This record gives sequence, C-alpha cells and structure tokens, in this order.
Amino acid sequence: MFDGSDYPKSLDEELFNTWLENGRESKISYTHLLVVWDDFEADYMAVYVEDRSEIEKYEKYESSTGRESLVAAYDLYSESRIA
Repeated sequence: MFDGSDYPKSLDEELFNTWLENGRESKISYTHLLVVWDDFEADYMAVYVEDRSEIEKYEKYESSTGRESLVAAYDLYSESRIA
C-alpha cells in the first residue's frame, strides 16, 4: 500500500489489515484508523480515534510537532478511506 513517489515507502498490506483488526477488537470504541508517517522512525504507525472530529484535531497536533504526517484515514468497519 501507498506505493509511489508520493510516499516515503510502501506499507505492508498484512500489517494494515492487522491494524484494522486491532482497532475493531479494542475495548475502547474506536471508529477510525489513521495511518501516520513518523519522520523520526521513518515508518508508518497506526493511530486510533473514537470520533471523526478527532481526525481534524490530530492534523492540528501533528502540524505543531512537525514529526508526524497524516497519510490516510479509514473507517474501521467499512474499511473505506476518508477523504
């Protein structure tokens, strides 16, 4: 996933599917998975949020730190990408 010149490296699809499963199985009622690129670690990481409005809050937080950037957001249950 995320192959191409727009992304630093590709994301293993099996890892992505594991992230989706972990989010759905969590005792916390997460609804969305954020795929985030961490410049310091030079890798993707999963961030889970409980409400769609938290995506915007996360974008503001990440822009203040400069270390992380939001690559994509997904609904955990429909697995659809959020624009």
